[in-house]
Amino acid sequence: MPRYAAIDIGSNSIRMEAAEVAGGQPTRVLASDREVTRLGESVFRNGAVSEEAIKATCAVLVRMAALYRKLAVVGVRAVATSAIRDTRNQREFLERASEAAGTHVEIISGREEARLIHLGVESVWPQGERRVLICDIGGGSAEIVASQDNGLHTGFSKPLGAVRLREIFLKDDPPSPRQLHQMQEFIEDKLSSVVRRLGPAKWERAIGTSATASAVAAAVARLPRSRRDEIDRLRISTAQVRKLFWKLAGLSLAGRRKVTGIGPRRAEIIVPGMAVLLTFLERFHLPAIYYSRAGVRDGVIADLAARNVGAELSRLTREQRREVEDMGRRYGVPVEHARSVAHIAGLLFTALHPLHRLPPAAGKLLEAAAHLLDVGHYISSSSHHKHSYYVVANSDMPGFTERERVLVAALCRYHRKALPNPVHTAFQSLAPEEKRALTVLIPLLRLADNMVRGPERRIESLTCRVQNGEVTLLVHSTGDIDLEQWGAERAAGTFQQVFNRTLTLVRAR
Repeated sequence: MPRYAAIDIGSNSIRMEAAEVAGGQPTRVLASDREVTRLGESVFRNGAVSEEAIKATCAVLVRMAALYRKLAVVGVRAVATSAIRDTRNQREFLERASEAAGTHVEIISGREEARLIHLGVESVWPQGERRVLICDIGGGSAEIVASQDNGLHTGFSKPLGAVRLREIFLKDDPPSPRQLHQMQEFIEDKLSSVVRRLGPAKWERAIGTSATASAVAAAVARLPRSRRDEIDRLRISTAQVRKLFWKLAGLSLAGRRKVTGIGPRRAEIIVPGMAVLLTFLERFHLPAIYYSRAGVRDGVIADLAARNVGAELSRLTREQRREVEDMGRRYGVPVEHARSVAHIAGLLFTALHPLHRLPPAAGKLLEAAAHLLDVGHYISSSSHHKHSYYVVANSDMPGFTERERVLVAALCRYHRKALPNPVHTAFQSLAPEEKRALTVLIPLLRLADNMVRGPERRIESLTCRVQNGEVTLLVHSTGDIDLEQWGAERAAGTFQQVFNRTLTLVRAR
C-alpha cells in the first residue's frame, strides 16, 4: 500500500498530511500537522510576503518534512494557494519554501484548488449521484464547487478568504455596522456571478470544508476544538449559522475567544469567514450545510494515488528488466511466461501491502525472482529451485547490488517446496530485515507462479479485502479464472503459514 504526503500552504495556515492508500479500503492517515502562519496578512496588506512570514513558513515546512520523511512516502506534492498567487515576491518565496520542504512547492490556480477540494471530499465521503455544492472558505479565497453524477461539474474561486476580508474591511473590534455592511456588499458582488452561473437548481446537499466550517460546527455543537473529530458530517441549519454569526459579530475578540469551539486564533477571523458562509447559504436558498473534515490535502493524496505516483519504485528499471530477461533466455526460460508471472507478482505486491508492509524497493526483488525462478531447469528439473538459487547467486547481474542478488536468489530457492529453515545456507546468510522480507515475499511469489495458467494473460488487476482473519483477492479479469483459482489454492497453504490468514480468489463482478 503506497504512502503519500501532501502539504497545503494556505493564506492562514499550513497543513500536512501523510497517508497510506489502498484500493477498496479507507485511507489510513499516518501523520498530520497544522500551523497557523497568517501568510496572507502581509500580502493582502502590502502586496508581498514579509520576511518574517517567509521565515516562519520555512520553519514549519522543515518540521513537516521531517515528519513525512520518516514514513517512507513514495510521492509528495506541496501546493501554495491564494496568498502566493497574489504576492509579488513569488519566486523568492517558492525557492525558499521548496528548500525547506525538501520538495518542489507549486502555486495552484483557484480552479485546481476547487478540483482538489472536491476530490478530497469524495475520497473521504463519497456523494454518489447527489447534486452537491461544496463551500471551502480559506484565508485568501473561497472555493465553491458543484458536483453531480459522481463527478465534478464546475468550480469557482473568489477572493473571499477570511484573512483577506478582515484586512480589507474590519478595522474595529467589534466591527462597526458600516464595516460589516461594506464587507457584505463585497461578498454579495463576488458571489453573484457564481449564483447566476449555477442557476436556481435544487441542490440535494451542501458541504462546508476548512477551518471556518469546522469552527461553526463545533460552536453549534458546543464542543471544544479538542473534540472536533466528533463533528465530521454534522448538519448545521442556516438558521443556526445566522444566529451564531450575529452573536459573534457583536462580540469583541476577547468575547469571541470565550465561545466554545471557536479557538483563540480562529476568533480573530471567524466573523468574515462566517459572513461568506452565511451569504453562500442564503443566496443559494440552502436550508442547511454539512461539515466535512476533508480538504485540499486529502484531494492531493487521492490525486497522487489515482495517478499511481511512486509505482515505478516497486518495478524494475528498464535496464534491470532487460538484464533478467536476457538471463532467463540464456537458461531457456520462456520470456512471455516469465513476464506473466512478474505481472501477477507486481499486482500481488501492491494489493497485499496491508499484510507485508515492505518498502516499494522490495517489489523489484519479487519481480526479478519471478523472471528467474525457473532458470534451474537448465541444469535439471529435479530440485530445480535449488539449481535456480545456485545460478542466480553466482551470476553477474549488472543493475543489482550484491544484497539484492542474494535476496533474489533466495526467493528463487523458496518458490516451491519447503519454507526457510535456520539450517539452510540460503537463509543463514541474510540479515534479520532480509529474512523478514524473504519470508513475506515467498507466498506472493508462489501465488504468482501458480496463478499463471496457459498462454493468455487474463488478470488485469487485483484488489485485496482483509476481514475477520480472511483475505479475499478480488480479480478483475477478461475471462473465467477457474484455473487461476485452482493455482491459488495450491499456494494458499504457504500463505496461511506465513500470514496466519486464509486466502480466497474471487472474480470481481
